[in-house]
Amino acid sequence: MKYVFIVNPAAGDGSGVEAVNQAVNRLPEREDCLVYETKAANDATVFVKNWIAGHPGEEVRFIACGGDGTLNEVFNGAVGGENVSVTCYPCGSGNDFVKAYGGSDLFMDVEKLIHAPSQPLDLLKVGERYSNNVVNFGFDTTVAITINEERARTGHGNKNAYTKGIIKALLTSMNNKAKVYADGKLLNPDGKFLLCTVANGQYVGGSFKCAPRARTDDGLIEVCLIKPISHIRFIKILKTYTNGEHLDDPKMKDILTYCQATKVEVEAPDGFAYSLDGEIIYENHFTVEIVPGAIQLAVPES
Repeated sequence: MKYVFIVNPAAGDGSGVEAVNQAVNRLPEREDCLVYETKAANDATVFVKNWIAGHPGEEVRFIACGGDGTLNEVFNGAVGGENVSVTCYPCGSGNDFVKAYGGSDLFMDVEKLIHAPSQPLDLLKVGERYSNNVVNFGFDTTVAITINEERARTGHGNKNAYTKGIIKALLTSMNNKAKVYADGKLLNPDGKFLLCTVANGQYVGGSFKCAPRARTDDGLIEVCLIKPISHIRFIKILKTYTNGEHLDDPKMKDILTYCQATKVEVEAPDGFAYSLDGEIIYENHFTVEIVPGAIQLAVPES
């Protein structure tokens, strides 16, 4: 087997490249390893696709070294490849996906990563793009847009950017408009919502356990829609939502719609934005479908 490490040099504090190279050089299998540094957005997807095309049928494991964005790019390049598995070395600032498997620490041993057993992983398909974690829209997408704007302006996204995002969302995104259908059933007849998550994984936004019942191999999408609420009530439910207790809290029943589905369709006004594993996409009509067992994910044994 070949082991291809896809490293985002801008991920986290920027130390990932050196850490990965040092770890690879200590491996007995280092002759079968390749380390590639990404050069721009979507470069990981292009590189992985080209590698598979140039090595047809060869058994390979791609190790995404970065955050959730790098991992998503690698999945999008690897899906459909023969004899391909994917895992990650989570050295980015956002590592939401691996929390469904016990957290980042489980994936930080490179030797365990290359020997880890693989298992089927479902993916969400949106047009020609795949999501391994969460497609979400509404309040938290406004926060993400603001953080991205600050990152583009200053070169980094820090706590101040997050605070600005929260303030902007509190002012502008408490009552969003879109109709959400799950397997053909309209979830919000009035076409209004605060936020909505369409999930394969469990976590989003660094700490929010948005889909506590999600399983990444059950062939189902977790859909959670919260109705517009007042600022005061938002503050009251924030901890419940963050901890993933919202589905079982009786105080949430009047504002929460939850279901499992295999297809979710969204119809929204022009200029509507959603987040696909952290990437902001502007589209006012889109469909999210589950692709069961779309790829093999290597997970180290705890």
